[in-house]
Amino acid sequence: MKIEKVKALAELLESTSLSAIEVGEGKSRIRVERTLGAATLQATPANAGAPIDIHTVAPVATDEVNDVPNNVVNLSEVIEVKSPLVGVYYAASSPDAEPFVSIGSKVKKGDVVCIIETMKLMNEIVAEQDGEVIDVCLKNGDVVDFGQVMFKLK
Repeated sequence: MKIEKVKALAELLESTSLSAIEVGEGKSRIRVERTLGAATLQATPANAGAPIDIHTVAPVATDEVNDVPNNVVNLSEVIEVKSPLVGVYYAASSPDAEPFVSIGSKVKKGDVVCIIETMKLMNEIVAEQDGEVIDVCLKNGDVVDFGQVMFKLK
């Protein structure tokens, strides 16, 4: 499920008198619930038993100037790195090697971010711009489609 849909659900919940919204897409289900002073997020795979509750209870460090939490990402600044071809995604050059990038990695234009194997050819995929990896959307060995989001940068 895309982050834009989750954000839209949260905005809908905030702008109405609803106390909970639950939607499903494919094998994913998400429930956004509003309670007094706390938010509940339940993620339930289609074949799972009980839902998982995640409560925000710890204080969040904020940027004193804007009073915005430090770990909040402005979605308009997120850059999606998409696959330029169809193939098998590899996070590292060999099974025992460290991944090219992981969450928190800083990349520069031209840095190798992954390998995509297509028709027995190993294609190094390079970053087209500088940024910091905030999400790795694939697991090693996943099949990737043309235009599929592989990483998110800020």
